[in-house]
Amino acid sequence: MSGRAANLGNVVSLLGAFVATALVMGLLAAGLLIPAVGATGSVATAGVKAFDDLPSEFTTSPLSQQSRIVDARGRVLATPQEENRVIVSLDQVAPIMRKAQVAIEDSRFYEHGGVDPRGITRAAVSNFQGHDVQGASTLTQQYVKLTLQENALRNNDKAAADAAVRVSAARKIQEIKYAVTLEKEMTKDQILAGYLNLAYYGDLAYGIQAAAEHYFSVPASKLNLPQAATLAGLVQNPSRTDPFNNGPERAQARRNVVLDRMHELGIINDKDWQAAKAIPLAKMLKRKDPLSNCAASSEPYFCNYVMAYLKDTSNHNLDALGKTVPERVKNITQGGLTIQTTLDPTVQQAALADLTARVPKDNRAMPRDAYDRSKAGISQLVGAAATVIEPSTGRVIAMVQNSSYPTTSQQQTAYGYTQVNWNVDTKYGGTSGFQFGSTAKMFSIVRALESGITVNGTVPSKFAGPTQSAYYSPQEQGSCHDTKPYGIRNDYPIGGKPIPFRKATADSINTAFASLTFGLGTRNVLDTMTKMHLHTGSGGNLPCYASSVLGTGDVTPMTLASSYAILANSGKYCPPNPILSITTPDKKPVKIGSTPCQQVIDPDVANGATELLKEVIKNGTGTKASLGTRPAAGKTGTTDDHVESWFVGYTAQRAAAVWVGTPYSQRGMNGITLAGQWYKGVFGGDIAAPVWQGILQAASAGLPERDFPPPSNTILNGDNIAIPYVSGMSVAQAISTLQAAGFSAQVAGSTSSGIAPGLVVYTNPSGTAVKGTTIGLYLSSGQAVQPPPPPSPTTQAPPPTPTPKPTKKKG
Repeated sequence: MSGRAANLGNVVSLLGAFVATALVMGLLAAGLLIPAVGATGSVATAGVKAFDDLPSEFTTSPLSQQSRIVDARGRVLATPQEENRVIVSLDQVAPIMRKAQVAIEDSRFYEHGGVDPRGITRAAVSNFQGHDVQGASTLTQQYVKLTLQENALRNNDKAAADAAVRVSAARKIQEIKYAVTLEKEMTKDQILAGYLNLAYYGDLAYGIQAAAEHYFSVPASKLNLPQAATLAGLVQNPSRTDPFNNGPERAQARRNVVLDRMHELGIINDKDWQAAKAIPLAKMLKRKDPLSNCAASSEPYFCNYVMAYLKDTSNHNLDALGKTVPERVKNITQGGLTIQTTLDPTVQQAALADLTARVPKDNRAMPRDAYDRSKAGISQLVGAAATVIEPSTGRVIAMVQNSSYPTTSQQQTAYGYTQVNWNVDTKYGGTSGFQFGSTAKMFSIVRALESGITVNGTVPSKFAGPTQSAYYSPQEQGSCHDTKPYGIRNDYPIGGKPIPFRKATADSINTAFASLTFGLGTRNVLDTMTKMHLHTGSGGNLPCYASSVLGTGDVTPMTLASSYAILANSGKYCPPNPILSITTPDKKPVKIGSTPCQQVIDPDVANGATELLKEVIKNGTGTKASLGTRPAAGKTGTTDDHVESWFVGYTAQRAAAVWVGTPYSQRGMNGITLAGQWYKGVFGGDIAAPVWQGILQAASAGLPERDFPPPSNTILNGDNIAIPYVSGMSVAQAISTLQAAGFSAQVAGSTSSGIAPGLVVYTNPSGTAVKGTTIGLYLSSGQAVQPPPPPSPTTQAPPPTPTPKPTKKKG
């Protein structure tokens, strides 16, 4: 009974279709086949007028097509898209593909004028007789229908999109009118090309190029006969015949229908027909998924950074993409743009290899006790990240980290996987940052040189060692002070007197830099950090604490690399930028604004800071970063308990920051083993410095060796001025006197003297010194010991002791 009901429904449907077809045929006869001037009778005249009154203006909008994000050498990193489509010209489609599509969809395409009365009649008779249901639309009519649907979808008009494909006589008649008009405005080849680019081939593949790549991993120009027949067959019902989602059987059956039709029309001979049908479709398929999003990219972290950079509407240089985020997303995912980035694939691959060789992915390096990861996720991971920048342009050349990007929901919480880019700020999909330790000393160096302290001068220090701290009271900490004394240790016992600035920098002596920084004023050093574009990963300035200027603020590798790049660029700041160019599908450049590099510190000061930071690599804590004969400068950094470690440095042409730390806990890297190497405690010079060395060697390959500009004698030695005579003064009086003359001072030691104990005996240096130099005060320890009186003339001197003769050694 149910079968009869279904059959009856089909008959009713077919009768309706036949009536609709008859109506269409009537209008065709009245409005198309019979010239209006020759029409007779009121019916014919009314038919002509009704058809002529239908809208005829048909417009096509640019098709939505995927854009491409490529690296500096043109390798595709991702294809952001709303629809997986790549538009090609007809000559970029294999001739056999064109013939296959025409054969199965509209074999009389090159003969009719947009509407095929013979096809309509054939379809109506076949449908009425109960044979396979056939459509009567020409390829031109199908192109009209698909274009109307696409235009509506581009305008977010769902109702219009549904109306474009609704089964109704009224829609069909309008479609015919548009098709007739279109055939007068476009050539057959133009219509065919438009159809092939517009048609949907299933599994999110739009257009023939995307379909050829997706199903067979070949361009449309290389399609062979069985491949072409397969794709041509999918268009009729892609959701049912798509071989990846429905199995290859239906697609193969449909392919064979296309081959039969091509053979029937004489397009292919018997041999080719049989050979093509004999190939199992399953063996032909060679899937190639589009890089539709950054998760599928070979460089997912950098790709996400680029996408976030493009969507950042505060960056008005990219206003050509749109002034709102939705506008930019639409242009990026629909506009067919080619976005060439600054990423150098050679440097990128070498950087990742060097980084993961020393800090492997999925490492389990935490020491001592077993740790329950179920309570703290992946907190045992030792992470590492590095960013390379070109100082003179701000171009981001490489960006790597030792984690895997999750592509499934299960991987998102798995050990060693993260979507967070450790190199960049939160606004770009990154992190709030990591404490940067002694790399902060660079900013104190800059401020000191700006304040008149010289490269060859001295800086004050307190005595401290690995187990003995020096304490700085809140009053000593400057305007940004903590509420209690700040304890600081050195890596070896040193301090208590002025230390040469070069040595303090090379050995990263903590008490020297604490004394220097607090003496300069914490607020002043923070201002220098802001001036040099250092900010937290969350986007704000570092908080006003004494500890902030000593490296407890949270910053990212890219930010730190770009700040150090200022020194390599003689004091000019160039904002980090991952974009080289953007072009339209027809190769026209999209106008991109540029942010000019800004001079943020004096060139001579920058060169002086470089002179000091060169000492770190030459004979200091960063010797493992040495690039041989290529001049380089930089700074190590290690935080308390070895939780984070850094090396940040630069040559004249490249700057890079390398971070190694524990991104998910504050458990220090003490006693860990990484890549077979045991570390008692990870310092910046242990892992980050040699990783930086390897990365910079790759990044500098082919570049000439360039030295840094030398600093002036004023920056090196300053202008000497007289040191006031303070012998006999109290410590307070001496310090006040020296400060008034432009010096700083500290007690450096004691000496025997006839001067009252506790008073100043002499200074070191004395006479003259550069303004800003720290003068060491040596205090009297009390009355000098009197020498013994000389012997009286009547006293006989004792006889001299004879010198023993040498003896021969045995054996």
